[in-house]
Amino acid sequence: MANTFKVFHKLQIAHSALFRAADRRTRNKIGLTTSQLAVLLILSRKDGQPISDLSSTLAMGKSSLTGLVDRMCAKGLVRRSPSPVDGRVIHIYLEQPGRAVLEQGAGEISQFNAALLAPFPAEEQVIIERFLTHLADNADGIVNGPTPPKKGPADD
Repeated sequence: MANTFKVFHKLQIAHSALFRAADRRTRNKIGLTTSQLAVLLILSRKDGQPISDLSSTLAMGKSSLTGLVDRMCAKGLVRRSPSPVDGRVIHIYLEQPGRAVLEQGAGEISQFNAALLAPFPAEEQVIIERFLTHLADNADGIVNGPTPPKKGPADD
């Protein structure tokens, strides 16, 4: 029981410490937070996403993401545009200044990844990746347990 608490607690502490340090560095080096950098990275892979898709990908609330995008629009990094299909939907597009700062930010992320993995041999790096992928893919089930199957009409 104590080991389970230690793992969960250490993950929380590591996450907070890592992102505080990364935010401090990316703010000093490129003038963006890691969350802003993540928005640019996601848009570089698929530009013009609805803000709801970005919110889901980043696991951020829409109101938090809206404020983040507001600040990025003010810097000219991204722009908002209504959907040509549904004017109620707002799409976010990467602007040229955003592309330029993303290049610099990608170098920072590469350095973070290299520094994180440097103390571990290749075979342990594979295990670390597998562990983190497992957490990301199964977080809800790990924390809340398996989801019971939904009842269909034949089950009544």
